Amino acid sequence: MKKTIITILTVAFLLTACSQQEKVYRIAFSQCSSGQWREKVNREMLASQHLYDHNARVSIAIAGDDPALQIRQIDSLVDAGTDLLVVAPAESAPIAPAIARVRAKGIPVVFFDRKAETQDYTAFIGGDNEEAGRSVGSYAATLAQETGARLKRKPMVLEVTGSLTTSPAQERHCGFASMMEGNDALDYVMMEGDWTSEKTCQLVKDQIAQGRCPDIVFCHNDGMATGAYQAVADAGMEGKVQILGIDGLPGEGLEYVRQGHQRATYVYPTHGDRIVKLALDILTGKDYERDNKLQGMMVTPENVELITLNSTELMEQQTDLVTIHDKLENYFGLYNVQHKMLIGSFVCIALLIVAALMALRAYIQTRKTIRQRQTMNEEQTLFYTDASHQKLHQLFDNPQDDLPEPNSQDMLFAQQLNEAIRRNMSNPNLKMDDLGDEMGLSRVQLYRKVKALTGQSPVELLRQIRLQRAYALLGSTTKTVAEIAFEVGFNTPGYFSKCFREQYGKLPMDLRASSSDK
Repeated sequence: MKKTIITILTVAFLLTACSQQEKVYRIAFSQCSSGQWREKVNREMLASQHLYDHNARVSIAIAGDDPALQIRQIDSLVDAGTDLLVVAPAESAPIAPAIARVRAKGIPVVFFDRKAETQDYTAFIGGDNEEAGRSVGSYAATLAQETGARLKRKPMVLEVTGSLTTSPAQERHCGFASMMEGNDALDYVMMEGDWTSEKTCQLVKDQIAQGRCPDIVFCHNDGMATGAYQAVADAGMEGKVQILGIDGLPGEGLEYVRQGHQRATYVYPTHGDRIVKLALDILTGKDYERDNKLQGMMVTPENVELITLNSTELMEQQTDLVTIHDKLENYFGLYNVQHKMLIGSFVCIALLIVAALMALRAYIQTRKTIRQRQTMNEEQTLFYTDASHQKLHQLFDNPQDDLPEPNSQDMLFAQQLNEAIRRNMSNPNLKMDDLGDEMGLSRVQLYRKVKALTGQSPVELLRQIRLQRAYALLGSTTKTVAEIAFEVGFNTPGYFSKCFREQYGKLPMDLRASSSDK
């Protein structure tokens, strides 16, 4: 009998083990800021989660150019559980101690686009910023030669950098300056900006006001280039100053070149798919390069139409891939539920057989002890009817009122569930299976428990808590709607706004506008 039970339990265990899903590698991405270029990277990474031999689950946190916030987000992402951390540092120096803590836990770290002031990282992937600076510098030198021949004087070339506390600004400046310095055919001036169009606009206006209007302006990104264009247009010098930028995105830099607002831009590559592939190569023990430079290219009026067409098609394909990914997640969720139900049925049958065998054994043993119990019952009857034993009987029967009341298990469960949701809120791919695993419950048990306590399903409760958090952030911070949407775990700002209006009867921006009027 004992051998039979062991055999059945072994079979049930093997069936359960076979039902385990393929490992999904958790990749956390600490993005330094928002903006069209970085949102493109985010979309590409999300679209690539099921693209390779091993599945990945990407979670993204956006720091909004705040190093202190990024440090807290990194600690939170690691505490929530991650297999590998991708980081685009907001600033090089402040982020280094946080990276050291991550590496001390044995978690690989991949720097994207920017580096921190530490050599303790696993790999780097991003555009070659020095090459970008050199390419734009070479083009600027050619323009300067043409401009000088036309104006019969030395042209002035102004470089407005991004914040020099970041590695891309340092490297772009180094590459550009190498093409400018020592060139006697031009006057070269460098000024430090902060990656924003507003700062760039003010710097260029100051130069013009001082009578030092540049002939060529190089800005470290296309957003800054719009600020330079605004300053030139306000001074009535549109068309007289040639503006160069970096990024080369559809609807931004490429469109500016097409319209003639910029003379050229440099396509700074994103390739979020390659970030995911590099992370999976590291996690699965494959060979990988520690330094991975992505190649870009110059865009001029001569090639802008073709590059715009190709870039637009690629972005549309990426949007389609994100949609396909979302549908795959739903299909996988349905498949996993059905698969688990099937395996659970086999396990239940095995356990029922074990229970039947144990019941039969218990029945046989019970028959052997019936007479003993009858004898004990007779003795017990005598015991309770005997007057000399009645007081002792009452002592055992009296309830002990002084015992403390037990803690409310429902209240403890609610507190633990609330903490689990808030820890994982920023993960747009959070599934009920993940919450169930953290709470030690199956998906079905979690659903029943939450439904009984709140009248809502776990999905409805999660969305409500996310929207409540978003409501608070809209009223207490200056973060954009997109930043808040990503922070509370929505994949897209559009879907976030739709859910917000369904919950509160107004759009997020309407709420912020009404708050500012008070």
